[in-house]
Amino acid sequence: MSQELRAVEWTGTGLALIDQTVLPHRAETVDVRDVDTLVDAIRRLVVRGAPAIGAAGAYGVAIALLQGEREGWRPDEVRAAVARVRAARPTAVNLMVGVDRVMTRFDEGLDAVLAEAAAVQREDVEANRAMGAFGADWLLERVGGDRPLRILTHCNTGALATAGWGTALGVIRELHARDRLEVVHVDETRPLLQGARLTAWELVQEGIAHYVQADGAAAGTILRGQVDAAVVGADRIAANGDTANKVGTVGVALACADAGIPFLVAAPTTTVDLATPTGDGIHIELRDEAEVLEWSGIRTAPAASRGHNPAFDVTPGRLVTALVTERGVLEVSAGQLPGEHLR
Repeated sequence: MSQELRAVEWTGTGLALIDQTVLPHRAETVDVRDVDTLVDAIRRLVVRGAPAIGAAGAYGVAIALLQGEREGWRPDEVRAAVARVRAARPTAVNLMVGVDRVMTRFDEGLDAVLAEAAAVQREDVEANRAMGAFGADWLLERVGGDRPLRILTHCNTGALATAGWGTALGVIRELHARDRLEVVHVDETRPLLQGARLTAWELVQEGIAHYVQADGAAAGTILRGQVDAAVVGADRIAANGDTANKVGTVGVALACADAGIPFLVAAPTTTVDLATPTGDGIHIELRDEAEVLEWSGIRTAPAASRGHNPAFDVTPGRLVTALVTERGVLEVSAGQLPGEHLR
């Protein structure tokens, strides 16, 4: 895969977003020139992954400014449109962080806003490369020995989910680059199959050996000794290390704890929300119940059934062996908490 793959790209007049709802069968982009289209793209998961959403939100300020110029909006109307972008998905803190950072330069005009949004995107790629190296170093020191590693991952955390390179998948790519990776077990990730559709697609581009497995198979794979470590991403991390990630993650963490193998969370420091003391304060997005009651528009559950469809779950910090950021590795379950080390 080209290291230039970008899920979010500024074109000069708007955003080009890789449409992740149609991968791996079609490679298409969505042209975003107005706030309604951007909010819809974030909600429908055209663009997804906390860092990628953060970059899209950062550029969303510019989208609102340009639309306001075209349509004669007052400054308060532009700010209201930006607020809609900021609130498009409530769990991923990077969206709010990206928008808020760029809004500090709102009064300086479009050029300043675009410069700050570009900095958000550039710094995320740099952070991803750094955490990939830190995570690979930590794993090889703790569990590497002389043989390549077998890694399990959940959801998609690669170039598609970030501004480039990847968080958890960046660690995996770094192991592969060092010829220290044997195979990756990819959870399919219900209900929208981000693992089967997106992570597997990225691994194919890299020529990385992998298996796609049902989410329900993950615990058994771990307990049978077929995995050396699990590496996942995060959408929000509380000050005590509690971690919100794609639903199904907490089951992986529980299995790793029982098997005595590392459970790593790889995320930039922008994903750490020090204003949220524990995972109890993380809002969990509930998505449309049709996503679990239907398949490709065809009802699979009885007509009288209701759907429970949380997009995320929260893994307690005591189950997080280590948090890998661009600053290094915190061993959370051993007492190194983000709130104490990342202020």
